[in-house]
Amino acid sequence: MRIELSPNRRDDTLTVVKAGDILTINGAAFDFSALPDGATIPAGEIPCEWIIGPVERVAGRLHLTLILPHGANPSAAVAFPAALDNPPDGPLALPFDPPPVEQLIEEEPADVDA
Repeated sequence: MRIELSPNRRDDTLTVVKAGDILTINGAAFDFSALPDGATIPAGEIPCEWIIGPVERVAGRLHLTLILPHGANPSAAVAFPAALDNPPDGPLALPFDPPPVEQLIEEEPADVDA
């Protein structure tokens, strides 16, 4: 399986679990095991907003593209992600940026007696 990642500014999250030719995307399972070699499912025919472009089986391997959501200022790893080649079964290790840590600024007390 080869999964390309297409970065997209979004506030939602993506979780993907792979089990053979089945991808569970945010809890919804998509089984591509019946797709024969050389066949293509055209873009837009899969009822999943995260899969963009066609899904193809080339030389026995599935090829597809997933949207990779990111925040306002993505790191280079998220903005320019590498494809996932032959990822193992289980949760996919998608690149992500941790949420920003809010810092509290302590102010000096005002000198009101002056």
